[in-house]
Amino acid sequence: MTWTFVLIIIAGIIVKFLTSPPSALVGWFLDKFELHPKIDAAESTVLFDGEYLDEDEKSRFIDSFNKAQFLNKNHIFPGKEELFLHPETNITPYIVHFKKKNKEMTFHVFSYENHVDVVKQWKKKMASYTINSEYLQQDVLADSKPHNV
Repeated sequence: MTWTFVLIIIAGIIVKFLTSPPSALVGWFLDKFELHPKIDAAESTVLFDGEYLDEDEKSRFIDSFNKAQFLNKNHIFPGKEELFLHPETNITPYIVHFKKKNKEMTFHVFSYENHVDVVKQWKKKMASYTINSEYLQQDVLADSKPHNV
């Protein structure tokens, strides 16, 4: 009789755990598969036109990148990877190198007037998606305006 009661309690705990797992476990599972991860400024470097950004610019860039709104995923067909890394535009991308634990990722960030395209590379995989960030889009508008001499 006692063993039956113990088995029922253990089965109840397992069912309860499977139907509503702890938030830490859910967070770990979602972080493992998210397309647009949060980047830590301390563990990343940001390059623009071959030069590293200084700490203030880097932290502003990464903060706006982290707060950006995810719009949609762009499908990359096999053999077309180079078109996403080197599009036929005159836009110079920001290149973000980020290392999280044992995973290294590289982001190529292309800022346009109405959206921002991101190409994420890790291991031998590649994904592309579009985000919306006012700061990153304003940055490209400021660079494209003619300067008075």
